[in-house]
Amino acid sequence: MSLTISNEQLQAAATQYGTPLYIYHAEKITAQYHQLQNAFEGVYARFFYACKALTNISVLKHIQSIGCNIDCSSINEVYLALKAGFNPEQILYTSNGIDFEEIVAAVDAGVSVNIDSLSNLEKFGKAYGSRYPVGIRLRPNIMAGGNLKISTGHNGSKFGIPLEQLEEILSIKNQHQLRINCLHVHTGSEIKDVDVFIQVADIFFDLVPHFQDLQVLDMGGGFKVPYHANEKGTDIQLLAKKVGEVLNKFEITYGKKFQVWFEPGKYLVSQCGYLITSVNVIKETPTVLFAGINSGFNHLIRPMFYEAYHPIRNISNPNGPIKNYAVTGNICETDNFAWDRPMNEIRENDLLVIDNAGAYGFEMGSNYNSRFLPAQVLFKEDQLHLIRKRDTLEDLLKNQIELN
Repeated sequence: MSLTISNEQLQAAATQYGTPLYIYHAEKITAQYHQLQNAFEGVYARFFYACKALTNISVLKHIQSIGCNIDCSSINEVYLALKAGFNPEQILYTSNGIDFEEIVAAVDAGVSVNIDSLSNLEKFGKAYGSRYPVGIRLRPNIMAGGNLKISTGHNGSKFGIPLEQLEEILSIKNQHQLRINCLHVHTGSEIKDVDVFIQVADIFFDLVPHFQDLQVLDMGGGFKVPYHANEKGTDIQLLAKKVGEVLNKFEITYGKKFQVWFEPGKYLVSQCGYLITSVNVIKETPTVLFAGINSGFNHLIRPMFYEAYHPIRNISNPNGPIKNYAVTGNICETDNFAWDRPMNEIRENDLLVIDNAGAYGFEMGSNYNSRFLPAQVLFKEDQLHLIRKRDTLEDLLKNQIELN
């Protein structure tokens, strides 16, 4: 079975459901998960899908069906995971800057919890003591990731409890007899260098003696996914080899077997996703040739927010002559998807497909300019399945209260 969706299948989907349209390849998600499993065979590891990347309930059900666990960054994601069929022991909840009541709700749901502030750790100790195991998210002061906006482990980051506050952590732990069973670090997204994860392991190695109930070393996510044609992603085989060696070192030194957790999000779903758009207008100026499409950063914000590159293809004229285009959206802001991009000649009403759009696309979407969110389709076993209807005007109005 092909792990890509052909131009003809994409065109058929656009004809059936209209554009803009998100479509996700279920078997590609499965293949990415199996790739992780195969690489880490023989390593004591678990994988938790970082569902903030894409939370459609049908996608979550598919991920649950292939045996993956799930990482949640809000209590509502926890509830979605439970609804999708994940058992509480498969669910990890790690968030930041939250009301303690969310943590209470997560405990009530029976899921694993990581806490990332001294304030909430103190509250947890007073509320639960040793009755419920808990993890802590640490800030390692490591700069990693594709750019500053997606780097979360540096010394200016809001994420995690700084390592410099270890004494305060231990004081709270001892005062309330906390059972800290997990140490968690997430340094950022789009990490190419596997040695970043080994740096994290070295930090864990020095911390182990302070936490007698420790069972899990959570290294977070951030695996790099290639977006450019010749770009390389994270070397998962090399990472697995090095992590396996590190775990052996831990076991030999401390006489105890630790499990390592990873939280892949983009790695599992980015390459499964396509955003199909239609060309509204071709605008030729003395300096720029614009192709204006019927989507915008309200549907895919990554190019504007992160300056992220996404491949874009003209599937209506794949053999046309090459010209350079600025591909722009229909939002009343500067919302460029591409600038000075060589592409096959684009005509009005052509279909442009934005690849690698499965992660942080629809999920970060909005109704800005009162535009509708697109439909979502799951391509599974060579069949198209509508998994979310396109917005209507009623969706824009449904929670509003109109005054007379």
